Amino acid sequence: MRANYIYNFTFESNENESYFTYSMYNSSIISRFVMDVSGQIKQLSWLENAQQWNLFWSQPRQQCEVYAFCGAFGSCTENSMPYCNSSEFHDDENNNVTIIVVGVVVGNVVLLALLLFFLIRRRKRMVGAGKPVEGTLVAFGYRDLQNATRNFSEKLGGGGFGSVFKGTLGDSSLVAVKKLEGIRQGEKQFRTEVSTIGTVQHVNLVRLRGFCSEGAKRLLVYDYMPNGSLDFHLFQNKNFKALDWKMRYQIALGTARGLTYLHEKCRDCIIHCDVKPENIVLDADFCPKVADFGLAKLVGRDFSRVLTTMRGTRGYLAPEWISGVAFTAKADVYSYGMMLFEFVSGRRNSEPSEDGKFTFFPTLAANVVVQGGDVVSLLDPGLEGNAEIEEVTRIIKVASWCVQDNEAHRPSMGQVVQILEGILELNLPPIPRSLQMFVDSHESLVFFTDSNSSQSSQVKSNVSKNSSSSQK
Repeated sequence: MRANYIYNFTFESNENESYFTYSMYNSSIISRFVMDVSGQIKQLSWLENAQQWNLFWSQPRQQCEVYAFCGAFGSCTENSMPYCNSSEFHDDENNNVTIIVVGVVVGNVVLLALLLFFLIRRRKRMVGAGKPVEGTLVAFGYRDLQNATRNFSEKLGGGGFGSVFKGTLGDSSLVAVKKLEGIRQGEKQFRTEVSTIGTVQHVNLVRLRGFCSEGAKRLLVYDYMPNGSLDFHLFQNKNFKALDWKMRYQIALGTARGLTYLHEKCRDCIIHCDVKPENIVLDADFCPKVADFGLAKLVGRDFSRVLTTMRGTRGYLAPEWISGVAFTAKADVYSYGMMLFEFVSGRRNSEPSEDGKFTFFPTLAANVVVQGGDVVSLLDPGLEGNAEIEEVTRIIKVASWCVQDNEAHRPSMGQVVQILEGILELNLPPIPRSLQMFVDSHESLVFFTDSNSSQSSQVKSNVSKNSSSSQK
């Protein structure tokens, strides 16, 4: 506007009006000032020779700078024709947008449908849709449990009747799935037995959630115990703090209560037949729960066959079982007693002592208690002597009575509970002949002793005396 070499511009502005005028210096030149549909103001001059209007000046200078030129949802491109990609100006363009929008919507719908399909399919493949049977039991399909355990990839442990695997149900709850081996009942009989076991409920027994019976496949589904089995904490957990004595005593008491329920409180007496630390599992609060308590019932009453084909844990088997004689619930009492010795020592009864020499701990412990020796010397070194001496003595006495050769001399599990609770008193036990046989089978017997070596000699010299007294 400042360079008035063609036009003479003037602008007036006061309280009443604002306007501007222009005139041509050369009156022969034709000019016009317009605001057209583009939204721009333009100054044009007529070129006589070319017979067309020549744009002299415009504002805004760029078409795309005009406010909302292409509409609220349009896009403007300065270097292309047409400028706008908007349905308001070009029908070919109310069509391209529609196609794009419809395509996006249809694509999203298809994608959502596929996602929903796979989620439903995955949900069906996961466990949780099993068919409820009696009580709270659920009949699972084999594929359900296969998916829940990720094809049985995470093994938790194993025993005489099969291996246990960690799994996750459809409701995200964790379970332990046991694949049974050597179970040959028909499906109807298996379901009947499982239904019976499923009705057995006690705070110190692992809850059976369900089962699977397809063809020859037999599986049991239990609640998952986050602290694993007792054997890990007693024998394998050497890099961590040892299980303290108070906890060991409570685990011993809780286990006894669970076995008492099986032997004395159920409609039919259920003999566990495989009591050992591997079958005592611990929940989040270290509350003990007896596992696999129904398997003896499942395999039938031919226990001698079970012994020869299903068992390998000889360190816990009662003498009558090993000899093939028919046995009662007192066989579980014997196994429980052998396990109690391990609560004290923190090692397997059959393992050598720390100096590498063989010491059959049950024989040693029984003799120390009978002779009034130092029971602290018998404790797991990891306990560092932190234990109630009275409780340690009581545990060893109970264990010694539980492993008596004659099953009639063993207490019932109900009596064991009362003894551990301090309700019943217990006399000194005789040394069982079966324990003495372990001593006689080894040339050297190493005893746990304190600094008083004379006590060790005294205990050792009295082994044969107690053995003779026991036989009488």
